Amino acid sequence: MARVPVFYSFHFANDVMRVQQIRNMGMIDGNEPVSKNDWETVKKNGDAAIKKWIDDNMKYKRCVVVLIGTDTHARPWVKHEIKKAWEDDRALLGIHIHNLNCPNNGTCTKGTNPFDQFTFKKGNGSIFVPPVYNPPADNAYNHIKNNLASWVDNAIAMLK
Repeated sequence: MARVPVFYSFHFANDVMRVQQIRNMGMIDGNEPVSKNDWETVKKNGDAAIKKWIDDNMKYKRCVVVLIGTDTHARPWVKHEIKKAWEDDRALLGIHIHNLNCPNNGTCTKGTNPFDQFTFKKGNGSIFVPPVYNPPADNAYNHIKNNLASWVDNAIAMLK
């Protein structure tokens, strides 16, 4: 399996520590983490600055991995990233991360699938449903680590 560049979409405030665990697995080439200070600076410059940041960071990525925490589905920028990924013909997949242990907060409640808010139509009119994975509570970290690269490869293959 090749190391495919991906863009991680997630709720920063709630899930950054869980997301950092996934980035540190080193299984795929993910976008560089943004610090809280950097993100706050981008946000202060308004919606246009946020869209530009997303565009710049999503450029050249083949897949958008939505890391689903408790409130991810309700985050407007996550919705924007999902919509943009689909419009730009990028692969999409979701991973529930509620069973990853956050050093500050432990585990959390399983979140709603954010893809359920969208209808993804392919060029032939058929409906596409992005895959969503729910790692088991007793081994979430290793399950993600052992499967992430193949999940990304499979999502890219589904686009074809």
